[in-house]
Amino acid sequence: MTTAAAGSPRTYQVRTYGCQMNVHDSERISGLLEQAGYVRAAGADDNPDVVVFNTCAVRENADNRLYGNLGHLRPVKDRHPGMQIAVGGCLAQKDRGDIVRKAPWVDVVFGTHNIGSLPALLERARHNAAAEVEILESLDVFPSTLPTRRESTYAGWVSISVGCNNTCTFCIVPALRGREKDRRPGDVLAEVRALVDSGVLEVTLLGQNVNSYGVEFGDRYAFGKLLRACGEIDGLERVRFTSPHPKDFTDDVIAAMAETPNVCHSLHMPLQSGSDDVLRAMRRSYRSEKYLGIIERVRAAMPDAAITTDIIVGFPGETEADFQRTLDVVREARFSSAFTFQYSKRPGTPAATMPDQLPKQVVQERYERLIACVEEITWAENRKLVGQTVEVLVAVGEGRKDERTGRMSGRARDGRLVHFATGANGQHVEAGSLAGAIRPGDIVHTTITYAAPHHLNADGEPLSHRRTRAGDAAEAGRAPRTPGVLLGLPTIGAPAAAPASTTGCAAH
Repeated sequence: MTTAAAGSPRTYQVRTYGCQMNVHDSERISGLLEQAGYVRAAGADDNPDVVVFNTCAVRENADNRLYGNLGHLRPVKDRHPGMQIAVGGCLAQKDRGDIVRKAPWVDVVFGTHNIGSLPALLERARHNAAAEVEILESLDVFPSTLPTRRESTYAGWVSISVGCNNTCTFCIVPALRGREKDRRPGDVLAEVRALVDSGVLEVTLLGQNVNSYGVEFGDRYAFGKLLRACGEIDGLERVRFTSPHPKDFTDDVIAAMAETPNVCHSLHMPLQSGSDDVLRAMRRSYRSEKYLGIIERVRAAMPDAAITTDIIVGFPGETEADFQRTLDVVREARFSSAFTFQYSKRPGTPAATMPDQLPKQVVQERYERLIACVEEITWAENRKLVGQTVEVLVAVGEGRKDERTGRMSGRARDGRLVHFATGANGQHVEAGSLAGAIRPGDIVHTTITYAAPHHLNADGEPLSHRRTRAGDAAEAGRAPRTPGVLLGLPTIGAPAAAPASTTGCAAH
């Protein structure tokens, strides 16, 4: 017995936790399931036929979050015989068969290296009425060859590599995603062109360490060349990338960013700590002087560059002097934003067994001071933009208060979040005016009137509005799909029909 009505396709829902890699992997999971004949569950559907958890293992509470959510889903499954639950991603790679032991109502567990097996594993679990656990130690196929259901009509993720060759003592990612595997530049560019042909305006190149790209085929300048090649793709308006590692950051990449018009002047480069002693203990093979030197060269080439970072506070053995050095680097670097984390012990990492683990209250107090320092700087940096005109790519879901405030939201070229008015005085104007004409994926130019630590407001009517193919796709409810190769995996019923131009899932 299944939850789907007789003759109806089985529905699915993917729940994603973690980084951009996981978000993009979830697009592949959706693409695989839809090519296998599943249909995405409606937003209000609380009992789809298949629920897939795509998990993260980086944070300490990742395990509790997963098992808590699995526990909440157990009674739902009990009420809907035939419902299946699958767990994938980094936590699945780490915990393996323990997931089924702790939550025996889970049907499928798959790892980071075998996403493509999911449809077959679901079908096998249904046929055998038993849980299927399949965890591979290395990639069976590069993920980007898999079908992908893109979530956005205007922006797309493109993986240039998977895995990581670094040995940071706090990080479990290399153990879960394996050694770095690089895609050939031609394959990357072909995927970018396919996205642009479907209307996408902005592409983000993804890798655990994008500027070590090329290590597999022996070209240490491959990433800079890839950025320049993206600049030759007609219709591609914005190129971003994440994340680079300071140890591999070379001046040719700075030159490529500065000299390629569609490469955005935004850089996310993790600092982690400003203390050289802590960086040494983290096995981060750069020091604060090198890090600040990269920022200095980036700003010399691109004075308008917005630089963001990651910072960990409370690493084992961190002294007050170490922490003060982090604050010093934050003040000198003048970040436009920072993702800040309290160190959390992850079993299987060298840092988990280091002496001098800091008390929670010490870490919390330093974290609060770090947040205050970062926000003081980001607010000051944002205030410099008041009165300036910015180009905004209109987005969906960026502004949680947009409906109440009468604004829309999007990202400036430097990555800053901008909430902008669609009519005079920040209010919507009559239907048929500019307010009704702006769609997600369109481009507006507007003048910044207010700055906050984490966003900018533009409360005058936009100076210009350009309708785009991405906006057309958003209006029609079409999301780009990369076909990929299904590798002979089984399908469930008839493949889902392509959505008509006036229906389908709304873009996100």
